[in-house]
Amino acid sequence: MIPRYTRPEMASIWEPQTRFKIWFEIEAHAADALAELGVIPREPARTIWAKGKDATFDVARIDEIERETKHDVIAFLTHLAEIVGPEARFVHQGMTSSDVLDTCLNVQLKRAADLLIADLDRVLAALKTRAFEHKLTPTIGRSHGIHAEPVTFGLKLAYAHAEFARARARLVAARDEISTCAISGAVGTFAQIDPRVEEHVAKAMGLRPEPVSTQVIPRDRHAMYFATLGVIAASVERLAVEVRHLQRTEVLEAEEFFSEGQKGSSAMPHKRNPVLSENLSGLSRMVRAYVTPALENVVLWHERDISHSSAERMMAPDATVTLDFALVRLAGLIEKLLVYPQNMQKNLDRLGGLVHSQRVLIALTQKGASREDAYKFVQRNAMPVWRGEGDFQTLLKQDADVKKYLTDAEIEEKFDLGYHLKHVDTIFRRVFGET
Repeated sequence: MIPRYTRPEMASIWEPQTRFKIWFEIEAHAADALAELGVIPREPARTIWAKGKDATFDVARIDEIERETKHDVIAFLTHLAEIVGPEARFVHQGMTSSDVLDTCLNVQLKRAADLLIADLDRVLAALKTRAFEHKLTPTIGRSHGIHAEPVTFGLKLAYAHAEFARARARLVAARDEISTCAISGAVGTFAQIDPRVEEHVAKAMGLRPEPVSTQVIPRDRHAMYFATLGVIAASVERLAVEVRHLQRTEVLEAEEFFSEGQKGSSAMPHKRNPVLSENLSGLSRMVRAYVTPALENVVLWHERDISHSSAERMMAPDATVTLDFALVRLAGLIEKLLVYPQNMQKNLDRLGGLVHSQRVLIALTQKGASREDAYKFVQRNAMPVWRGEGDFQTLLKQDADVKKYLTDAEIEEKFDLGYHLKHVDTIFRRVFGET
């Protein structure tokens, strides 16, 4: 995490003080359950809560202890004993470090997912608003980066809305999958602690008991979580790259908002660069970079090793913080995006009507021409237009082979832009419902 790409709400989830607060709550809830079961006296459980619930944990002190013990959970428990006093001997009974670490990590990932879902909701709202604003704004569709057939700018945004709606659904599922708790002791057999303690802690922390945990919660859950973040990041970049292309000088159909006093280049005062979109491409790559270690973390030795631990200490905060920042930036980009319908129309007209070639092709076949001949007739009139040598409709009307099948009026009818937009309402209903 670096401040430049960090929002405070997400950063706070990963702060040491937050982590130690969650560790304490796990231990204190477990003590409550142990007291309820008669394993430890009730009074120490109450004391643990009374002395620890409002405590500010001394991060520097915990770090000092860890430098000697070389064990983070033991360092925390030692510091907790300094706060709680003699009753701290009833803390962590029958538990192993992973019970605390894994349950805490899942609490943090769940909270992070809550923020990311809210971010996605803002992106979706921005896309919906702008999609309806430009529902019937015609623009050229491109395949391979080359002019294809007309679409609308609203459809481009509807595509993105549908994609991010899927992203939201996946993240909700990933949040559910990661929301498990393990308080099962060494190697996960519950030999030293009653399964009812796990049930109590899980409920108190807003989680579910892990059905079978070994000594750690299985990392396939985490792999799916980070893979989901990676896919969302890919969708962020897909939309960002679209904006980057549309802002190219030769295209200029849309443009990032350029604020008062903003500078585009240290050398060239005229520049207005797509810096937000380019930034989103870079941030998205970083989120996706954590998918591979998340997958590799699934493979642990026997009931537990810690080869996953060092990777997760970096990837969990970095991936969630980075994606949080990227989604909020993307939402702002879409909300303020400058759209230029006149340039869209200008680009639509650049190829002299070639974008209607398929309609002419189909019309010829429906009038009796073979597909092979129809394709040849249309293509031989299209190629000169590519070279700037004439108007497509005019050339078709002058082609004797074409005129065997189509009248001038029939040719003209095939150049109706509105024909390509006749199902926009249908697509919008599929994406947005009956709005």
